[in-house]
Amino acid sequence: MHQECRSESPGDVTCVAAGYVSAVVDLSERHHQRPILPDGLVVIVKQDCETCRMIAPLLAEFAATVYTQDDPTFPEGADPIFDADLAVSWHHSIETVPTLIRVVDGHEVERTVGWLRSDWQRITGVDTLGERLPVMRPGCGSLSVDPNLLDSLRVRFSGGVLRSRRLELADLDDEMEVLFDRGVTDGLPVTPPTEARVLRMLEGTTRAPDDVVAIVAPDLVEVTIEKVAINAVMAGCRPEHLPWVIAALEAVCTDEFNIHGVLATTMPVGPVVICNGPGTRAVGLNSGVNVFGQGNRANHTIGRAVQLVVRNIGGGRPGGVDRAAHGNPGKLSFCFAEDEVGSPFTSLAVSRGFAANVDTVTVFAGEGPRCIVDQLARDPDQLANTIAACLRTAHHPKLVIGYDCLLVLGPEHARVFGEAGWTRERLLAELHDRLQIPGRELVRGAGGMAEGVPEYLVDLTLGKFRPDGLLLVHAGGGAGLFSAMIGGWANGDLGSRPVTRRVVR
Repeated sequence: MHQECRSESPGDVTCVAAGYVSAVVDLSERHHQRPILPDGLVVIVKQDCETCRMIAPLLAEFAATVYTQDDPTFPEGADPIFDADLAVSWHHSIETVPTLIRVVDGHEVERTVGWLRSDWQRITGVDTLGERLPVMRPGCGSLSVDPNLLDSLRVRFSGGVLRSRRLELADLDDEMEVLFDRGVTDGLPVTPPTEARVLRMLEGTTRAPDDVVAIVAPDLVEVTIEKVAINAVMAGCRPEHLPWVIAALEAVCTDEFNIHGVLATTMPVGPVVICNGPGTRAVGLNSGVNVFGQGNRANHTIGRAVQLVVRNIGGGRPGGVDRAAHGNPGKLSFCFAEDEVGSPFTSLAVSRGFAANVDTVTVFAGEGPRCIVDQLARDPDQLANTIAACLRTAHHPKLVIGYDCLLVLGPEHARVFGEAGWTRERLLAELHDRLQIPGRELVRGAGGMAEGVPEYLVDLTLGKFRPDGLLLVHAGGGAGLFSAMIGGWANGDLGSRPVTRRVVR
């Protein structure tokens, strides 16, 4: 099969396979201009539609321009125009046939779909039209929205919006291996971003393909919606995932998050994407069993798309700017939703100033998760003591203040606090109180460990985390008295701060 790929930068690739109907067409042959409907009444029908056949005799009772989608002779006697390439139906958003439209001065002023006698009588001005027909009959799906044709129609009529260059592939080239050879994968196979797939992905957002999402470090390259869509295709996203990828990239590519520093550090951190809002359920994000693990498409592809953009567009490749000594598996993808429905607490997004009904993503520069085990505590004070003791070990038990942490509280642990009436604010305050550590335990040499804070802090009491440096999220499976902690990178102006952005479609 002959194939073509487009590319402007190593990760900005659009492969186009000739196996897709009309996928490879010269731009000069494409129908980019919207066909203008003639003034007066316009009817769009297809022969393979019972309702269209029912109303066909009525077309002799009023003057109309008739377009037919599937049979150039239907309706008989109506002198139909054959919409053979479906250009009229596509550009005028015909989703159901029959459709009756009234056009004035080249502009549509009203339409009705299917058969509703009162609407057809009003629009045509024929008060007796269809009196012997049923009052109402639903129409049929237009061929322009037929799932078997939709991808090829997008390419034919919308493909010109894509600006990426094409790459030629020989007949025997394996597109998977070509993408590996070009260095645009994360070490795993990616979905070849055909033009049809990229256009389908763009259906997930109302933003224009050439809109700039952000400037991506370290190469400080503008990333457009089109380039995000290409990498989202490669990651395996569905169109409804695209707005979440866009919002996460908007958050990652800020001075506050500092993706350049997150890449350049030798610590094993990367973007952790926490999703909030009712849309998390709509797109299938996992907040429950195996929340950090395998098996959920939305979690893994959204996080993976963010990482592919940073790698392919921004240039953040391992061994280059990415200098992590060990890294962690989450640098492939680390994205999950908070379980807000089952939580006794307000959500992370609400604690950061957003309404509960707003979809958001929060990005945190984090390492891999570590399990916190306490299967005996049924008292909130006892459980808080366990969690605080585990949190103290983040990075090193004698390193304080410089690192943030994300605490992911499991449902059974959260229930202990919820039943005791502890709020999010109470729990965080209690943990901070338990994490005030005497300087004599933290100074270098204490406990027989060279690591620690300078000797001049020996008489102070220091908090493990800065006041807002401990983030709380509720997620995980309902069985097992476990929680998790995700250590962060250097915080503040010289490091990375969590950033939250609204998801906009």
